[in-house]
Amino acid sequence: MSESRNHLPLGKLDPKFLSELLAKYITIDETVVVAPKVGIDATVIDQGNFYLIAKTDPITFVTENIGYYAVNINANDIACMGGIPRWFLATILLPEAYATKEMIDKIFFQINNACEELDILFCGGHTEVTFGINRPIVIGQMLGVVDKDSLISGKNVTPGDDILLTKGIAIEATSIIAQEKSEKLAEIYSDDLVDKCKNFIYHPGISVLNDSRSVMQVGGVHAMHDPTEGGLAMGLHELATATGFGMKIFEDEIPILPESKLLCDQFNIDPMGAIASGALLVVVDPHYTQKIIDDFRQKQILIKNIGKIMASEYGVKLLGNESEIDLPEFHQDEITKLFRA
Repeated sequence: MSESRNHLPLGKLDPKFLSELLAKYITIDETVVVAPKVGIDATVIDQGNFYLIAKTDPITFVTENIGYYAVNINANDIACMGGIPRWFLATILLPEAYATKEMIDKIFFQINNACEELDILFCGGHTEVTFGINRPIVIGQMLGVVDKDSLISGKNVTPGDDILLTKGIAIEATSIIAQEKSEKLAEIYSDDLVDKCKNFIYHPGISVLNDSRSVMQVGGVHAMHDPTEGGLAMGLHELATATGFGMKIFEDEIPILPESKLLCDQFNIDPMGAIASGALLVVVDPHYTQKIIDDFRQKQILIKNIGKIMASEYGVKLLGNESEIDLPEFHQDEITKLFRA
């Protein structure tokens, strides 16, 4: 009984515990320009004339299209640092109970196609059938490059900056719900709706590469972060931790597509805490906010000004119509409700 109480829940580690681990065990030298930290998307290493950006992230919630997820999720973190993703490696772990050559070929095919779409080289990794898992797991490692004067590290963030959000929240969650609960959803909704939600990974899409490039072309970008596990709420908390500032978030300005709200409501999932790849958080100089919004409007990409950077002592607050509360934290992603049911 006492041992079970020490077991950790599904999802990311508690940020405080993770910070303690990083402080205790991570080693760096002068070549590490951006070191690991809660809310920092990738490590940046000085290569002389340019910076190398390194990232690794696993795909554990989905089985369908797992190769596509692995490439795009890792590429997003390179883009959030202002970089260009260039090289991808994958560790592919297959369950011994039902791994087949066809399964492995399908995953390789998905990874290769996703890399080709983004002009990335699929250049290595490791594949094995292993025990102790009941679904395929792909652990990706992405390497990218960025010019030294183009690095987005968050060091220029200041109170008064605007916080923008692209596309909407729970995009990835919507696709996962539709894939994992397709039979139940088919009993309630039309096939067209379920298929549309499954394809949310492509449209509006879980990639933020185009979003990041667009805002950087306009200028004024001080920080970028893609909310993943724990949804927008944890993405904002991570960004606040990384920058050392507070935030005021306007609840009514947070965009959620109607399909996302529908599926989240169906399974009692709070979209604020549901895995959110596809959205991009951008902290910008307020002088550039309207220029970025106008640019996105011309490109027919949804973007909203959802908040302000505040002094650290303000905290991270959610401002509703009649109240201001501490922004909730979701240390366990809401999507895990699907797998516990």
